[in-house]
Amino acid sequence: MDILSLAKSVGSRVEAPLTDLRTVTKVLGNPHMPLLLALSKGFVEPVYRAAFLASAASSGVFAALAVRPCDLESLAERLDIDDEDLPRLKEWLDMGIRLGDLGKREGCYRLRSLPAKALAQPGNDAIAAALEEVLRFHVPALLNGPRMLREGRRFSLDDQDGLVIARSTRVIQPLVEEAIARTLDRNAPVRLLEVGCGSGTYVRYAAELNPRLSALAVDLQQDVADSAAANMAEWGLTDRVETRQADLRTLDAQPQFDLVTLHNNIYYFPEAERVDALRRVHDLLAPGGRLLLTTSCKGGNVGLEALNLWFTYADFGGPLPQADALADQLRQAGFDDVEATRIVPGEQFHAFTGTSKRVAHA
Repeated sequence: MDILSLAKSVGSRVEAPLTDLRTVTKVLGNPHMPLLLALSKGFVEPVYRAAFLASAASSGVFAALAVRPCDLESLAERLDIDDEDLPRLKEWLDMGIRLGDLGKREGCYRLRSLPAKALAQPGNDAIAAALEEVLRFHVPALLNGPRMLREGRRFSLDDQDGLVIARSTRVIQPLVEEAIARTLDRNAPVRLLEVGCGSGTYVRYAAELNPRLSALAVDLQQDVADSAAANMAEWGLTDRVETRQADLRTLDAQPQFDLVTLHNNIYYFPEAERVDALRRVHDLLAPGGRLLLTTSCKGGNVGLEALNLWFTYADFGGPLPQADALADQLRQAGFDDVEATRIVPGEQFHAFTGTSKRVAHA
């Protein structure tokens, strides 16, 4: 038994042998006990539970149990887990019971807690992915920051799961869609370039708003681009949307686009390179074309500050932008009529728009 578990169990023993009472007395006399109790209940258990919830959602356990309760063997079959690992799976599932998120009756595991039942619903996939993002990316930045600096290490793009990020960013989908609806011409033919398309959901939304829209959707990560292409096929948009893996900085395309969009990804570019990246966007626009850039900015809630920390420690991007500084960078890149709009009052989520000059940037 570890000391935190021992600390938690101290107050539950009403009757105990003399030897146990001596142990309890000794533990209670430990001057560190109040801190240990506070950490166990207030911090350690919630971390364990958050990790279990994220894992159960991403692995398909919750989705399987949402259909019906499952015994160990049928659940392992659903998850493609070998028979030799059944004892390990059982220990993991039993931890879910201990945490209160699973139950077990007549040999079958079932969903028990409200969070587990909610995360099992397909409509809450973005929430599940956001929880996974916090645990897999934000927590390591907090946990390992000083050590990484001492060892000269940085996060790389390989440290990030692009498919998880593409799912988690849909938490703010209504905000991005509001910005698209404000900006997109819904009647005239529109040639759209989306940089960092993720799942492709925002291209789909734009295509629904304007049936005369065609698009090129690109993403830096091959697996993300492949997933977006599969989504376009499922949505019946392959005749209107070309999807490919590409880097904005080396994208082979003509200055033909009426609208270029970048959603939640300007911080994938180092701060010193953002003007050049935005200048490249400007040069891909047809004369008079528009840019729509949505992003979280510095000074937001603690979740955004954790995201900012991760990118501060990355070797391929940079910190979240300051709203005023980003607007100035757009002007430096050659955009006219630059506007920055706070989508939600009091929150640091902005939509930036700008218009290309009538003569393309030289």
